[in-house]
Amino acid sequence: MNRLHVYTGNGKGKTTAAMGLALRSLGHGNAVLVAQFMKTGNSGELAALRRFENAEVMTAEPVKGFTFRMDEAQKALTRGQQTAFAAAVTEAVARLRPVTIVLDEMGIALTAGMLEEAAARALLEAALASGETVVTGRSVPPWLEERADYLSRITAEKHPYMSERLPAREGVEW
Repeated sequence: MNRLHVYTGNGKGKTTAAMGLALRSLGHGNAVLVAQFMKTGNSGELAALRRFENAEVMTAEPVKGFTFRMDEAQKALTRGQQTAFAAAVTEAVARLRPVTIVLDEMGIALTAGMLEEAAARALLEAALASGETVVTGRSVPPWLEERADYLSRITAEKHPYMSERLPAREGVEW
């Protein structure tokens, strides 16, 4: 029986934990699909995963700007792009039948209103029918928390950005 892992909270390490699970699965020769919502798709972990024969990496259209600053037309465009991406990932799951699926930042796409719930639910069910599934996001909707078999809240107690305004560093935060 496949399980749903949800990594959420304001702390560093949600994507890192998800990618670690993907790497563990690859180490056992399994097929892995990593789909990244909302981000630019240029992080080091995606570049590394692309080197594995059994790994498929998909990235959504990068979000242009902060969602809380978008007007309604920009929100509608972004919601359409993220929802279309979810449909493409659902098709890829059906085609590839991966053993491990990472839906990185799907939680925040949902809570920010940038992903239609119906598309997310369809993707989640397809993913769980195929393999172990991970959803990450700073926040996730209550229905996703309830559906989770594993729910990890990662909290920030100390971080150089908070104390020193240190920007994200290549190879560490991305």
